[in-house]
Amino acid sequence: MDPVSRIIAKSAGVSDIISQERIVCGAWNRAVGKNMAAHTRAAKLVRTTLVVEVEDELWKKNLWGLRYQIVNSLAKAIGAGIVTDIELRIMPTRFGPQRAERVERMDVPADEADAIADPGLRRIYKAARRRETA
Repeated sequence: MDPVSRIIAKSAGVSDIISQERIVCGAWNRAVGKNMAAHTRAAKLVRTTLVVEVEDELWKKNLWGLRYQIVNSLAKAIGAGIVTDIELRIMPTRFGPQRAERVERMDVPADEADAIADPGLRRIYKAARRRETA
């Protein structure tokens, strides 16, 4: 008995290209295994070529030699002829959400003019700044 994904993939027409892509990308983890799936991601299906994003150049080189075995594994999972080749790309570095750090600066005066040591220059600076904003 065929898995549901194989039946859907076989019956997919031109209008079901998006669902076919979802099926192929969804079968990627099962076809390559947990360890390899942790370092790769099936991005999209272009005609019969699966575009796969890899972590770095080393993963790209290693998977290049295994691409036909991976295609055969995908064919077993979703059906033959859907994926005939694999294109490997290095994925851009993605950063997760980061918490903003609160910086408390004790040495910074409330007014930048207070950092001017000479009282005459400080007064001239403040007067010029007032004229500029007015």
